[in-house]
Amino acid sequence: MTENGEDATLVRRPGAPDLRLATGAPGQAPPTVAAAQGGRPGEEGPDDLPRDRNQAILEAAKQVGAVLKRGGHRFALAGSVAVYAHGGSGNLQHDVDFCVRPEDAEPVAATLREAGLTVYAPPEDWLIKATCFGQEVDIIFELAHRPVSAQMLDRAEELPVESVRMPVLAPTDLLWSLLAAFSEHHCDFGAVLPIARTLREKVDWKRVRRDCGDEPMPAAFFFLLERLNVI
Repeated sequence: MTENGEDATLVRRPGAPDLRLATGAPGQAPPTVAAAQGGRPGEEGPDDLPRDRNQAILEAAKQVGAVLKRGGHRFALAGSVAVYAHGGSGNLQHDVDFCVRPEDAEPVAATLREAGLTVYAPPEDWLIKATCFGQEVDIIFELAHRPVSAQMLDRAEELPVESVRMPVLAPTDLLWSLLAAFSEHHCDFGAVLPIARTLREKVDWKRVRRDCGDEPMPAAFFFLLERLNVI
């Protein structure tokens, strides 16, 4: 869910954090975790993460969520892991997504660096990236061209992600963020349709439709949902 529906720009908008590439190799696990596993940071041993990609993504989400909780940051899990936390499929996508307010991006980045993660700013100016257990972690402060707000984080639900409880983006906000990101350049109905089926009873569809306005791609997806009797 890291697409914002348009080509990335190299021009940084006002308020985006000025972050620099951290030292250390991408994919390096936090030293505390590696030490607990009996090896040096970044090394893999026989008792390290399973080879299954979905489990590795879950472990990265749990680790970063725990770090953010200990740091006292306001955040919410988003993306495919949030869908999983709400009862969706365990077939996760390519990374882990967390939402934070724009003004919290730099303090969050500092906390993640202190925990031993590599943190860097990509060309896109609506998120920062980190790596944990070899998995990409996106720290997003703008969803579908709108800043992540305190109200959105207030609506987050605390749910377990396996053994770690953390704030998870509410289903209505989660579906809105996916539909509002649709555009002529990014319009993968096939990826969002099973999510809509899974969460349909938990979503305020009137609010999603209202917040998407009269944009043609979300409107086309609503038409599809109605024809398939999802809503």
